[in-house]
Amino acid sequence: MSNTESSKKSSLLSLAIGSIGIVYGDIGTSPLYAFRESMIAASSADGGVTLPVILGVLSLILWTLMIIVTFKYVSFVLRADNDGEGGILSLMALSQEALRKNNILKGSAWVLMFGMTGAALFYGDSMITPAISVLSAVEGMTLLTDRFTPYIVPAALIIIVSIFMVQKHGTEKVARFFGPIMVTWFAVLALGGINHISDSPVVLKAINPLYAFNFLIHHGVVSFITLGAIFLTVTGAEALYADLGHFSKKPIRLAWLYFVMPALILNYFGQAALVLSHPKAISNPFYLLYPDWALLPMVILSTLATVIASQAVITGAFSLTHQASQLGILPRMHVEYTSETHSGQIYLPKVNWILMGGVLLLITLFRSSSELASAYGIAVTGTMIITGTMISVIMRYVWRWSLPLVLVVMLPLFLIDMAFLSANLTKVLDGGYVPLIFSTILIIMMRVWVRGTTELHKQTRSQHTIDSFIHELDHTLPKRVDGTAIYLTSNVAYAPTALLQNMKHNKVLHDQNILLTLCFDNKPYLSDDDRISIVTINHDFTRVFMHFGYMEDPNVMKGLLLLREQGFKLNMMLTSFFISRRRIVPSNNFGMPVWQDYVFIAMADSASDAASFFHLPPTRVVELGAQMTV
Repeated sequence: MSNTESSKKSSLLSLAIGSIGIVYGDIGTSPLYAFRESMIAASSADGGVTLPVILGVLSLILWTLMIIVTFKYVSFVLRADNDGEGGILSLMALSQEALRKNNILKGSAWVLMFGMTGAALFYGDSMITPAISVLSAVEGMTLLTDRFTPYIVPAALIIIVSIFMVQKHGTEKVARFFGPIMVTWFAVLALGGINHISDSPVVLKAINPLYAFNFLIHHGVVSFITLGAIFLTVTGAEALYADLGHFSKKPIRLAWLYFVMPALILNYFGQAALVLSHPKAISNPFYLLYPDWALLPMVILSTLATVIASQAVITGAFSLTHQASQLGILPRMHVEYTSETHSGQIYLPKVNWILMGGVLLLITLFRSSSELASAYGIAVTGTMIITGTMISVIMRYVWRWSLPLVLVVMLPLFLIDMAFLSANLTKVLDGGYVPLIFSTILIIMMRVWVRGTTELHKQTRSQHTIDSFIHELDHTLPKRVDGTAIYLTSNVAYAPTALLQNMKHNKVLHDQNILLTLCFDNKPYLSDDDRISIVTINHDFTRVFMHFGYMEDPNVMKGLLLLREQGFKLNMMLTSFFISRRRIVPSNNFGMPVWQDYVFIAMADSASDAASFFHLPPTRVVELGAQMTV
């Protein structure tokens, strides 16, 4: 074997181990509670723990993992990368681009709505996952002593606060330990399962999907309710696609097929065999897989695994918010970069504290993983349906599959997802309302933000066009001053508000004036060759377009260095940046309803300062105010 081939294999193995730590944290902690909740749902109203019930539930778990994770995500969804990046908003951007190229504009608008809904549902999942995972891990201490029961909630709260407090320091150093810990976790899952399958080898019959069908057919409403609990086994499947940009397809696929999936299946089979031979073990079949002396180490390892699972969704929420801001569906938010080498490792303080508050509230309200399980699933199933819908668009208009072939592949998957969603909707009154309420609020906020920014852009049409403004300058002959003025503007057809205000109040024009428009493309990253484009308007004005991908840091100063490299004369010591500071007021006469006006104004006021967001030198920034209505 050559050194190159050996290096590639070593790199692939390293990435696969890394993906085990980051990608599979959520789905990897599902055995803590998923089988228990499924069996409780299946047996509570159907004669207790019987062989047909156990085989039916186990077969449903096995084939849910195979169909949703292996077939849908590993085989198809991972193929739909947007220049190597994944996630619901990446998929939205890719779908929108495909529909626009095919002149299906109405479809593009629907995809935008789907993307916002999927993003909102992900935030709901980001709150529930840390809460249920940490609670389920800490609850294992009650097997050692009942005296610990009153301390479950306080201990979980302390762990959650600790997780969110360390976010500002970044995850780069901690991430080095994620892979080995989760490799150990999955190995222990497999060993626990193998150790007990021999208790009742009959559980191996569950490989036959007929047991799943028989359970669904003969157990009526109970089987429908059980589906909602079965779905807990695949929560976290979205992470396979969301973290695509960090590890690429092959390591994620290898880790799932050859390590993660076998470990999960063995553990579930072991839990089933244990419960079949000792029905009372249904109270906590996961921890009872292990001998008494291993309980404390298992609680510690479980807690570490759940912390890692929580870390994955928290950092996912940071990345999603950053993407949403770049794509214009949320206001700008302050971003801190926690790694000098990995631009994707970011920290958003506002998102961090909002998530922490939500997780603490959920733990305080529900107080146990069993109670919180009722709130779990709705957000994830909704996201999976949205993902499937947009994947269908990709199949049809990017991969150029025929419509019958798309329907043959995706319609059965869509029906399965709808069945799981319907089953989870039965839990709305028991706690499922939590992600629904939270997601609805976020969707409304996103819609208001998109509509409000559109209304503000419309108002600029009442201002001078840049052509009419330049024509007037030929007659007014303003006083000239040395240096360069850079005006940030999003509407290329009209004169920037800051420029109009500067002329109105200061009545001066700089020797060199740049109208700078920042463009956020539907691609995650752009090369420096595609970063800058220049259009000369006349001897006074130059229009510069600076392009960024939606995963990139919009650093204007770095972009200006590229501008200078292209031969553009620019002395930064004689350059001023002019920014419009808008004061927005509500209006009853036009635009949005007044209540939406106030929501939009609150969001606009919370937006990160433009100068810091675009990395402008604070001593060179001039802000000029203007009042606008929405």
